[in-house]
Amino acid sequence: MKKIGTYTMRGQIVANSNSNRILLFDGRFDTAFRVVDFIIAAQDPNASAGDCNAKLTTEPTTLLGWNWDDNTQIAWAVSEVRVTSAPSFGRSIVDPDNLIVQDLFIQGENAGSADINYMIKLEKYDISDYQGALAMVRNKSQGAD
Repeated sequence: MKKIGTYTMRGQIVANSNSNRILLFDGRFDTAFRVVDFIIAAQDPNASAGDCNAKLTTEPTTLLGWNWDDNTQIAWAVSEVRVTSAPSFGRSIVDPDNLIVQDLFIQGENAGSADINYMIKLEKYDISDYQGALAMVRNKSQGAD
């Protein structure tokens, strides 16, 4: 694998809804992305009901919550708001073996109803055809619930 570049994506999603697609697929199967960082924050960092969590998946999902046994989930993040002091951004966990050939999906929950901000740092790689095929198989649910 040869690293081609580093990219940053940021935006906002509607909390407590279905997955939102992030288009990565460039029509080629010999390039792939690796998520290296995933950060979230509530739309209003001063709201007492601003605690939120989110996940990145390789397939769309309607199920909220985290399941580390699901190979389609590759990154998770939390953000906590402390009313008595400044906002406290939480923690993110990224599967270090992730490799995405096609698209990425993001879904999040918020204790309130506000939207969730996100920032994702990606690295793009030039890969072989067999690495692309293996990554695509790994990124599918393969019948798991």
